[in-house]
Amino acid sequence: MGPFPKTLMTGLMAISCAWPAAVQAAEISKDDVNKAELADRSEATDGPSALMLKTQILLDRADASPGVIDGYEGENVTKALSAFEEMNDLTVDGELDEELWKLLGGEEEAELLVDYEITADDAGQDFIDEIPDDYVKRAELDSLGYTSIEEMLAERHHMDIELFKALNDGKDMSEGTTILVADIGEPRTDGAVARIEADKSGAQIRAYDGDDKLIVAYPATIGSEENPSPEGTHEVEAVAVDPTYTYRPDENFQQGENDEKLVLAAGPNNPVGNVWIDLSEPTYGIHGTAEPSEIDKTASHGCVRLTNWDAMELAKLVDPGVEVKFLN
Repeated sequence: MGPFPKTLMTGLMAISCAWPAAVQAAEISKDDVNKAELADRSEATDGPSALMLKTQILLDRADASPGVIDGYEGENVTKALSAFEEMNDLTVDGELDEELWKLLGGEEEAELLVDYEITADDAGQDFIDEIPDDYVKRAELDSLGYTSIEEMLAERHHMDIELFKALNDGKDMSEGTTILVADIGEPRTDGAVARIEADKSGAQIRAYDGDDKLIVAYPATIGSEENPSPEGTHEVEAVAVDPTYTYRPDENFQQGENDEKLVLAAGPNNPVGNVWIDLSEPTYGIHGTAEPSEIDKTASHGCVRLTNWDAMELAKLVDPGVEVKFLN
């Protein structure tokens, strides 16, 4: 049996890019991204850019997560830049300047947007036709897995699904097809986390090692005015990978007219994603999400919501007893 979290992220669908932006993304080549230079920032754009794609991938590789990689400049990129500056003892201002760009590796041509050949295993997954909104119908499913190969591959490479589709427009998503994906490298596995800061106003999770050095940072949705997150300091009590979700309307919230306890199956489209990091404050935790593009865009019901991949990375770096301090 999985955790009984109090929170559930909103059921809003991810907001897709406007059509002109999708067209622009389709026109971005891997060379555009791999060879992007800081000077390219002066070129006006109202959609995703090669420079921002390169920046986001480099930040992701450097343990300063920008969340979903979508090619847009925004708050999650600024927060990631600030985290990278703190990690490297730079003045923290969130600005993409020449010093940061050089240290990040931006001056070097790198394989960041790369070719990937779809495998038989990729194409052979058992995808779900639809995730019902109604929890009663959702509870009837044996799994809350991916709904398409596009969703699966986009999440595997930390990409916004609309960007993924635009970059691979017209391609047959079957075994042997070569597509474009972000090469985000390997998740961090070294450096035990000694303490975590859940910054409510900054909408970010920051994890520090025993020497009080920032080692990973992630954009986060942390509660809301209607359903605030905990106050003070708490501890990690346990970690559950691929948890089920128990809907308890008397303790959680009312979903539609459903007033009975329901158990929802595990999977990346589970209400708490594929990871639950249980906190000592009853019913609260740090968890993943079925909608990575909504991180720091929509409110949670009190818990800390990360992308599935960020939650999974953090889960492998923490042990029971790690301090989690909520900052206002």
